[in-house]
Amino acid sequence: CASSTTDKSVCAATIAGTPPVWAHGASAPLLMAKAAMPRSGVQPVSRSSAATPPLPVLDSVSNSPAALAVPAALDSLSKGIESALANIPRLPSAALDKRLRAVAEAARRHIATYPEVFRELAAFNAAAPIPWWKAPVAFFFGSEWRTASFLQDWYGIRPLFIGSLLVSAIALSLAIPLGVAAAIHVNQLASAREKRIVKPLIEGIAAIPSVVLGFFGITILGDSLRVLSQAEWLNWVPGFPVAERLNALTAGCLLGLVAVPAIFTLAEDALDNVPASCKEASEALGASRLQTIGRVLVPAALPGILTAVLLGLGRVVGETMIVLLCAGNRIAIPDFSTGPAVVTQPVHTMTGIIAQEMGEVVHGGIHYRALFSVGLFLLFFSLLINAIVQKTALKHVQPRV
Repeated sequence: CASSTTDKSVCAATIAGTPPVWAHGASAPLLMAKAAMPRSGVQPVSRSSAATPPLPVLDSVSNSPAALAVPAALDSLSKGIESALANIPRLPSAALDKRLRAVAEAARRHIATYPEVFRELAAFNAAAPIPWWKAPVAFFFGSEWRTASFLQDWYGIRPLFIGSLLVSAIALSLAIPLGVAAAIHVNQLASAREKRIVKPLIEGIAAIPSVVLGFFGITILGDSLRVLSQAEWLNWVPGFPVAERLNALTAGCLLGLVAVPAIFTLAEDALDNVPASCKEASEALGASRLQTIGRVLVPAALPGILTAVLLGLGRVVGETMIVLLCAGNRIAIPDFSTGPAVVTQPVHTMTGIIAQEMGEVVHGGIHYRALFSVGLFLLFFSLLINAIVQKTALKHVQPRV
């Protein structure tokens, strides 16, 4: 681990139990073997008399003595790490000690993958052609998005897509009740004076620039949520106290605010389009105002409300500045095993990755093409949402008499 800067990072990833980037691809064994070798001309520095001997240089994947010596050398390294893990001291803090034991267990699981890696190394053929379907499969189902890597770049859209869906779900869970309830109140319950005040205020939210809302999330909302989550009487809330002030919850709250005007306007229009005879017939049968709203007007306007929700989803998925500033920008699939606490984890989104990296890539390079593919995927996803909206709206159009 002391041979070079690269070797130190590889060993650190091994000890921490984090699978390095080269552990996921077709050429992973070759990259692993090369990563474990000291660079030519660099002499390993021994930190103690019990240090693991330097690994031989691997010139190619073959049955040469150098290649055959790699498993034995890494086996010696594995035993050294196991010996170190067996002598981990007890920490005074129970929480830190638990985390240290978890890291040690993860390191053991990672070391257990070495035999399979070398079996892949023995079977790897660098001259074998790569099937055409591997690129789209790796792009659509890959769980890694790593750029500027020393070993190999990976462009998997899955963590970005899941991050976008998670933030959108949080936003819609806030925007749908607020937008629909406000539409019902303004359309059926509010007085003329209330309508003149409430409706312009809600629709005026759409005029606020998204970068201003993002700045508000960074400076006020994120810190406020983190401080609020540290209150003892809120310890029962999943994910509280919040460790990161910029996370999916912060971005979702602001995106919900952005989606409210669209849902409110379209839902109110849907309620306006319900024939007056439905309301009159319900009142003639003795139904109260709330019964008429809940059992007649809302069910009749439900297709239009659904259309409003889908358009709100399209508005949320396509938002860029808010998620770029407030979502945390951690490219990893959220840990859904934590349950509802997953909303407090940082995420990255499809729009955010394009805005963040497009200005730094070489035009026409593979990174540029990957970002362009993310944009195309986002375009087709938005078109799919619009197609569903159009089909839903046309299917439930009421003929005029």
